[in-house]
Amino acid sequence: MNSRTNGHLAPDCGVNARVRQIIDQTKKLYLGDEIPWVVGYSGGKDSTASLQLIWLALEEIEPENRKKPIHVISTDTLVENPIVAVWVEKSLGRMKQAACKLDLPITTHRLVPEVQNRFWVNVIGKGYPAPRPKFRWCTSRLKISPSNKFICEMVSTHGEAILVLGTRAAESVARAGTMRKYQRGSTRDLLSRNKELDRVWVYAPIADWSNDDVWEFLCTRENPWKNDNNDLLGMYRGATEGGECPIVVDTSTPSCGDSRFGCYVCTLVSKDKSMQAMIQNDDEKRWMAPLLNFRNEFLSTDDRPKRDFRRMNGTLLLHGGRLVHGPYKQKFRETLLRELLHAQKEMSTVVPTELRPFELVSLDELEEIRRIWVIEKHEIEDRLPTIYQEATGEPYPGKQLDAQGSFSGDTLTLLRSVCDGQLGDSELHYQLARQLLHIEMEHKHKIKRAGIFEELESALSAGAYDSATQAANIKLDNHARHQSIAETRCDAQFDPMVIPLREVR
Repeated sequence: MNSRTNGHLAPDCGVNARVRQIIDQTKKLYLGDEIPWVVGYSGGKDSTASLQLIWLALEEIEPENRKKPIHVISTDTLVENPIVAVWVEKSLGRMKQAACKLDLPITTHRLVPEVQNRFWVNVIGKGYPAPRPKFRWCTSRLKISPSNKFICEMVSTHGEAILVLGTRAAESVARAGTMRKYQRGSTRDLLSRNKELDRVWVYAPIADWSNDDVWEFLCTRENPWKNDNNDLLGMYRGATEGGECPIVVDTSTPSCGDSRFGCYVCTLVSKDKSMQAMIQNDDEKRWMAPLLNFRNEFLSTDDRPKRDFRRMNGTLLLHGGRLVHGPYKQKFRETLLRELLHAQKEMSTVVPTELRPFELVSLDELEEIRRIWVIEKHEIEDRLPTIYQEATGEPYPGKQLDAQGSFSGDTLTLLRSVCDGQLGDSELHYQLARQLLHIEMEHKHKIKRAGIFEELESALSAGAYDSATQAANIKLDNHARHQSIAETRCDAQFDPMVIPLREVR
């Protein structure tokens, strides 16, 4: 019987035999060319198992043949479960020390999203609604973009790159189908094509392993960079409801495969079960309770009343007979910031020592949020410093905002009082007047005022509604009118009594 499938041992072989086979094929693959490797490491069981196998293979290669660099990358979204984030950061440090001691060509990299792509900048700053299946904007900005940027730099320098991932077919039916698809399209043994990046190959050493295989390997082999895999097992056990995460002793025993770690802000799931279980199972982790409470109370996909009826660019979008709402309103964005800072202050004195100084939102993120509010959204009240001081009890440590067209509080109070006397939604009138004044003030001292009329016209177009109801009715009327015109034109094409205008001419 052939014991190999796609370069891996068949599932009926023992784990020890499979480990030996993977180490041997990894050595062959490493020595086969000069293409650098990039290993994705999340700190979870699958990426840990994959990296251990790569490390063990590299140790068996003669030092003079370890010429090809291996880059271990870990992307910190900055909204990770804090326990997992600390675990990963410590792991990267230990890898660096161990690789240096053993003279292995392994370099670690902690990647983070660029400021403009970070979660709070997009949600609190721009007003992006909480991610949902049909608007999963977070994954590309927080995870994919930082890693792809690094990989593309490798490709630009070396021509190609091999990406090592801990993906497994047993994770899901969809994952298994995707892996088979890209294996079929490959021209290289043991490697698959990358669906997103050109000249990037994918090596998945544990593609055929089950959850049980992974845990058996991790708990029976010493971790080469001196992490304790039993601590990793304990972390999974602590993130499982009931605290159960047994080692498999027979086929009837469930494995520890259902604990999923991710961003504490994730709204693609109804509840963060892993953090909730950690808090319930371990008194030493109850300091995370304010974080869980914030997520459950303020981040939800049931958020239509908190969002503007206009899209981000001010236009209206109709779907199913009603408007598709856009970004979060100013008031709710301010509430999010205030409550996030409250949670940060509440947690800062009780977090473990290794997490101090503790922050949920960084100063550079606050500075970008402030810039977006005042400059891009024309929220010239400049509320962020005040909110910061109210929430933390400390003065805002940011820089002086360099913005044209600032108005005193008395001026804005007067403007709001004037708008309160108008018909319709007074807040909409105030926002429009505020924006028009700010646009004018921004251009006041410019030598060339090019673009001012376009900006004013855009603001007037977006603000030409007394209420959300009026906007919806106008959009529905326009939609019905366009549909009627289209039907008339369609009927005219088949009516011999209708004479085309071009023939009359």
